Amino acid sequence: MKNCFYAFTSRIKYINRWALMRNTTYETLSQHSHEVAVIAHALAVIGNKRLDKSYDTARASLLGLYHDVPEIITGDMPTPVKYYSKDMRNTFMTIENNACTTLLNMLPDDIKEDYNSLFFKADADTDLWKLVKSADKISAYIKCIEERKAGNSEFSEAESSTKALIESLDCEEAKIFLNEFIPAYELPLDKLK
Repeated sequence: MKNCFYAFTSRIKYINRWALMRNTTYETLSQHSHEVAVIAHALAVIGNKRLDKSYDTARASLLGLYHDVPEIITGDMPTPVKYYSKDMRNTFMTIENNACTTLLNMLPDDIKEDYNSLFFKADADTDLWKLVKSADKISAYIKCIEERKAGNSEFSEAESSTKALIESLDCEEAKIFLNEFIPAYELPLDKLK
């Protein structure tokens, strides 16, 4: 149905992440998307200021904000399921693409074009999507840190494997973020000054 896009996407706040893990604090897809947008913006700023890049920082943030919106339809597929096999990943990509098309079809035709590249990766945004992927993994790593700090050992393996994954990405901006900004996530509120 036309004109349902915004009402439908506002339901992102009802989708919980980490469904297969015991959580001390539940994280919604809305919370995660906000954090990814903030981190993607930070990575773009780091790239521009420290690595002589010319990223569109606002666009990086926007892509981060919308990166998981199709999961309103598909749900947050747990990583072990999503990446179980090549066939499973290909099937899920088809499902995700169908979800993107469904979402876009909820928009009036004169607006739809402005959202298309938020759901289907445009070549012009390739470098920004790399930052969003890194931001997505950094957000997951932060969640693991928070759970560990709360005494939840359920996330121990995810924490080490996610950190290793971030370090293996070809993203200098992410490495800088890890080295300079992640240590503060270990601090209690009173030390964040």
